[in-house]
Amino acid sequence: MNKIKLKNQWNLTLFCMIVGAFISAVIWLFLKAVSVGTSFLWEWIPGKITWPFYPILVCTAGGALIGIFRKKCGDYPEELTAVLGKIKQEKRYEYRNMPVMLIAAFLPLVIGSSVGPEAGLTGIIVGLCYWAGDNLKFAKGNAREYSKVGMAVTLSLLFHSPLFGIFAVEEENKEKEIPDLTRTSKTFVYGITIASGFGAYLLLSHLFGAGMSGFPSFPPQELVRTDYLMMIVYILCGCILARFYQLTHHGCAHLAGKLPSILRETMGGLCLGIAGSAVPAALFSGEEQMGVLMGTYLDYLPLWLIAMAFFKILLTNLCIQSGLAGGHFFPVIFAGVCLGYGIAGLVFPESAGHVVFAAAVVTSALLGGIMKKPLAVTMVLSLCFPVKMLVWIFLSAAIGSKVVQA
Repeated sequence: MNKIKLKNQWNLTLFCMIVGAFISAVIWLFLKAVSVGTSFLWEWIPGKITWPFYPILVCTAGGALIGIFRKKCGDYPEELTAVLGKIKQEKRYEYRNMPVMLIAAFLPLVIGSSVGPEAGLTGIIVGLCYWAGDNLKFAKGNAREYSKVGMAVTLSLLFHSPLFGIFAVEEENKEKEIPDLTRTSKTFVYGITIASGFGAYLLLSHLFGAGMSGFPSFPPQELVRTDYLMMIVYILCGCILARFYQLTHHGCAHLAGKLPSILRETMGGLCLGIAGSAVPAALFSGEEQMGVLMGTYLDYLPLWLIAMAFFKILLTNLCIQSGLAGGHFFPVIFAGVCLGYGIAGLVFPESAGHVVFAAAVVTSALLGGIMKKPLAVTMVLSLCFPVKMLVWIFLSAAIGSKVVQA
């Protein structure tokens, strides 16, 4: 009996390690393809030609191509909430359109859409997990649970935060769904799969270069009394930006619904191209732009940074609702940092020692208001901001989740 139990445990461990390594390989290959495509489209070609309206041409043509592709092949990529909703309601996620899902997730990212890769990749990984459940004997019966593990690994790798994926997925699915997979087994599965995923991803990045650099880390900051006194202002600003996200999300959806397919995506691409020509930092997810901003924020007026935060949120929702779709986490975090820097610059114009705390609190309240998951917010921001701020990050996210109504 003990030998059978030991063998089953070994089989589970081996299966989880293979799953984690496979997921990381898919993610790395996808991000590497996006990186190569982006470099070709936005660095190599502009290096050969000089044309001031190049972003408008690329984004508009890209939007039209995405529109044609979506009309012919389906409405992909789907947002994380839509993927989770299908798993809850339909008890599975269709994987037969995997090539379509890959192309649909790739195109918006490479043309500079103001979205992140997490939406497209989670659908792809979940689809692969359900394929394993249908075709691999060991995974049958637990495909639904392994799909959530796949989502957790995907989010953890993309945000370079091992615990973020677990909290983000588990807070969305608190009920126990499969009796055979106990809490201890689930913890073991998460741990082994994520560890294997990170190991494989780091190995691939070391050998062939990183597909995605991840968010930069903010320097430590000594907190003083004025920082604590300003917390309520920072939280309020984050909540206002979260409410603006909700309003523009619904407003852009309403406007996009009035346009026919192809025209909708083309107009979205045109708006993206105009925005990118006027403010190049508005393009893409905001991950690399945030690293640049950390070193150059003093070059910008505080009011410009504040305006940039709202503009980034508007552009992100415009892209998502017009069909240039993807995830919202990366651009939302960039917008929160911009707003935090801008507010701190207004209040403390002579001192740069307050911007990190301001960015942390504003971004936490913003994400808390949108996600309603304070623990997940704390995990995703834990690698960006100093450890001593985690208590304030959680508190700000918790307040934001209660203040901003859905």
